[in-house]
Amino acid sequence: MSRSLFLGFLTYALLLAGVAAVSGELIALALPFVVYLLVGYLFTPDEIKLEATRHLSTERTSPNTNVVVTVTVTNRGSDLEEVLLEDMVPADLTIRSVSTPLSAGSPSRHLVRLAKNDSYTFAYTVSGPRGGYGFEYVRAKVNDHLRVTGREVQVEARGQLFVFPPVIRLQHVTIRPRRTRVYAGTIPARVGGSGIEFFGVREYQQGDSPRIINWRLSAHDAEADVLYANEFQQERVADVGLVLDGRLRTNEFAQGHSLFEYSVQAAAALADALLTQGNRVGMLVYASFLRWTLPGYGKVQRERILHSLAHARPGGSDIFADLEHLPTRLFPPESQIILISPLHEDDFSPLVQLRAQGYQILVISPNPVKFELSYLPKNRNVDLAGRVIRMERALLLQKVQRANIQVLDWDVVEPFDLVVKRMLSRPPAWLRAVGR
Repeated sequence: MSRSLFLGFLTYALLLAGVAAVSGELIALALPFVVYLLVGYLFTPDEIKLEATRHLSTERTSPNTNVVVTVTVTNRGSDLEEVLLEDMVPADLTIRSVSTPLSAGSPSRHLVRLAKNDSYTFAYTVSGPRGGYGFEYVRAKVNDHLRVTGREVQVEARGQLFVFPPVIRLQHVTIRPRRTRVYAGTIPARVGGSGIEFFGVREYQQGDSPRIINWRLSAHDAEADVLYANEFQQERVADVGLVLDGRLRTNEFAQGHSLFEYSVQAAAALADALLTQGNRVGMLVYASFLRWTLPGYGKVQRERILHSLAHARPGGSDIFADLEHLPTRLFPPESQIILISPLHEDDFSPLVQLRAQGYQILVISPNPVKFELSYLPKNRNVDLAGRVIRMERALLLQKVQRANIQVLDWDVVEPFDLVVKRMLSRPPAWLRAVGR
């Protein structure tokens, strides 16, 4: 019950009792409350008109990095004797700065007096995990100087903060899709022309550079009076589809442990490296629903993918519980698909089907067995279960590799860039053997 309502009931009760009992003492006792209420209502602000602006020290940052939020509130209406300002901070953000003398228990709450056209500025520091956060408004509770009346208003002060996953810089990611695009890049195409790697030999044609003449072969066939020229493999860009597995069944473990953040970091690093190499990259987050980022090039596409990764969350769904519902129509034919997933035993058949459709598949698999064993207690039962699960995973990876699907088994304790440098700096042996 508000103060004014309580005093009103009390005054009314005293007056009613005084009249009923014909007692002047009770009526006199009610008069101070009447005066108090009248003065309070007399000094109630005629017009409450507040404006607010917000400034963030940065609108994009990395997880758990401090960001300074500065809010300025300006009074465009009547004089306000007492204003409690409270900035509505998104729930997942943590306020780290220390309370100031004017703050009411929190750096985002301040009790001030605002005369007409006066402004008040306060600042505080926040940090938080990966995600997108929207600041909407500042809540202001206005009281008169006797606190008889109180009114609450919401002052709009919008702002956006994006906490992107950290992007690990990768030197080079080797992929060999079956089909490349027409633009020059770093991926060897199965077409002869200008390039670095040797592709074949053909007859020398008028207009060719003398530097590409194969003098040794031409000398062997000197009687035919024919010159031969070396032909090199062209290097082009390719279409790459990143698939981030966000299913609960593969990412979530007991005691609140999750592999999903590691998968997100790997997706951010791969997207950055592949876009830097000039490829056209799209990304699909496969969780409780599909979040598709259309393929694109360059820095703009990098920002789109980082925004999508900032909002990515693991989820469960009966429809997308298996990879068999992966929408392959989103990916160009014979392009490169990179699946970032801890893998489940049911994922083998969908991967083989993708390979049979002509896609080149690369699986980046954060190792769930080593991850789970790292925090479980060390005892005989856990060791025995760990041996069995390790053998099951080894058999699954062997089956996937026999299907000509490249797999990078990643122990998340090891930095991702070192694993990529060791495993993806050159094509796998079976690709080099068949010349793909």
